[in-house]
Amino acid sequence: MSSNKASTMRQQRLGVELRRLRERAGLSSTEAAKRLGGTPAQISNIEAGRYAVSAERVRTLAANYSCADQAYVDALAGMTGSRLRGWWEEYREILPAGLVDVAELEHAATALRVAVMLQMPGLLQTAEYARATFRENVPRLPAYEVEHRVSFRIRRQAVLYGDHPTPLTVVVHEAALRMGFGGAETSRAQLGYLAEMSERDNISVVVIPFGEVSFPVSGHPIVYASGPVSRLDTVQLDTEYGCDFLDAEAQLEKYRTVLDRMESRALKPGESRDLIRRVAEDV
Repeated sequence: MSSNKASTMRQQRLGVELRRLRERAGLSSTEAAKRLGGTPAQISNIEAGRYAVSAERVRTLAANYSCADQAYVDALAGMTGSRLRGWWEEYREILPAGLVDVAELEHAATALRVAVMLQMPGLLQTAEYARATFRENVPRLPAYEVEHRVSFRIRRQAVLYGDHPTPLTVVVHEAALRMGFGGAETSRAQLGYLAEMSERDNISVVVIPFGEVSFPVSGHPIVYASGPVSRLDTVQLDTEYGCDFLDAEAQLEKYRTVLDRMESRALKPGESRDLIRRVAEDV
């Protein structure tokens, strides 16, 4: 078990889940350490994600905590190992930590659900559209940071390609289609790209049109990342102050319900694509 001060989001989540298992078992860190043959400090470090822990040790801890959910234990064991140096780590020193963690979350997700009201979803943005939105940041970002964020956003989109592309479902409000970031040319190209991407087998884009008022409103984009088992799902929210990550059972249930209701109020994929193209013609 090696020290890992700069733990990844994945390792931090593993630690959180192990802590939850211990607490459900009604054990203190001291009692858990005795069963493991270690010290309370080791348990604390594991639960804080500061140590890279082995799959065997995770299974031992799960057995000590009387966890009988084998699929869940297998998923936890799959989250172990030394630090994963994904491409996003190149940005760790130049972008806010929350943004970098989003890429790691998307990389590990088995499926993604997104809802946006005022901007296009980041995974389906063109470079020019992304650049236009970042230029509106308050306080204003320096030009070099805008370009870092644009390149980062485009690289995140790799999860939608390859031999095993991640399934993506997007709910977008008509207001986002008509916001006009970057001017007419940029908006038209963005809408065309959105319609084109919606035709991919792994991507579904549905639009809530103006006039549909009966749905749960969220002023911030919602990303629901599915894990290998539902207990390991994560919700990510963009806020004015950065990225929030939620994984409590009640929070996951809430946002599953929100997304289900939003999708139920949206047009069908074909109708949504037609609306996107009509809006592009009007720009």
